[in-house]
Amino acid sequence: MAPYHIRKYRESHRTQVLDLFSRAMDEYVPATFRHVLKLPQILVLLLGVPLALFLVSGSWLLALLASFALLTALRFLSKYPWSKFKVMCLRTDMSDISKSYLSEPGSCFWVAEAEGQVVGIVGVLPVEERPLPKEQLQLFHLCVASGWRHQGIANALVRTVLQFARDQGYRQVVLITSVLQHSALALYQRMGFQKTHQFFFSLSWRLIAIPSVMFVYHLPSAQASQAQE
Repeated sequence: MAPYHIRKYRESHRTQVLDLFSRAMDEYVPATFRHVLKLPQILVLLLGVPLALFLVSGSWLLALLASFALLTALRFLSKYPWSKFKVMCLRTDMSDISKSYLSEPGSCFWVAEAEGQVVGIVGVLPVEERPLPKEQLQLFHLCVASGWRHQGIANALVRTVLQFARDQGYRQVVLITSVLQHSALALYQRMGFQKTHQFFFSLSWRLIAIPSVMFVYHLPSAQASQAQE
């Protein structure tokens, strides 16, 4: 296994970080498309519309064209939520990573470097709307390059986040991921995160039946104080 090093983000990392983030989001489009094709209502649509057209027109060509049009539309529908999310991030927190994650205490952004390349990223920001300061720290944008997975990089990045949260005095680390991100779900549960609830991030996610999942990690110090109380 090639050595990797985790360090705080620098502006020299910007191009590689944005490229890694964009490619990671694009990777979920094929899996989303397969998920959509398995939905019962979509199966009925894909079978029923071409069949109805054939019965009405008697043309197999028209039925085939309808099938192709439906598949094209479903492919776009599968890509749209990920593209929208990516654009939103690139216009908000990822537009200026140093300003978003390194300008205030209690937040940070790390990269994993190997062979001179950025192969993993993760960031954290405090959850401002909590009633108590130092209550929750939220994890964002955990990504590992496809060729560097299964080498412990994601685990190391999450451990870095948890240690940072302890050092900063936070009680919980929270994050949001989707039910389609199976490797991420397994990783978080393996590391001690607990599911709290599911919800649909927007109407586009509801249309393709992919809910988001909220996870929470209770830091040991917080658990100890709760037990004493």
